[in-house]
Amino acid sequence: MSEEQLKAFLEKVKADNSLQEKLKTAADVDAVLGIANEAGFVISADDVRTEISDSELEGTAGGGCSFEYGKMGKDKCSR
Repeated sequence: MSEEQLKAFLEKVKADNSLQEKLKTAADVDAVLGIANEAGFVISADDVRTEISDSELEGTAGGGCSFEYGKMGKDKCSR
C-alpha cells in the first residue's frame, strides 16, 4: 500500500457522505479497512496507524469517532 492510496481514500471520504456514515459505525480498524477495500482502496492496518492522526480522522469522518492506538472504539464515538 502506498501513502497515495491512503490520501486518495481520505479525499474520497471527505466528499462522500455515505462513506462518512459507514466510518462512523466502524467498530475497529478491520472494519475501516473493509470499508476502504469496498471503495476500491488497498490500505493496511499499519498504514492507518502510522499515517492518520486523530484530528485527520475526526475531520474526515465528521468527528464521529476517533482512533486511539490504532483502534476505533464505539465508546469513543460522539453521537
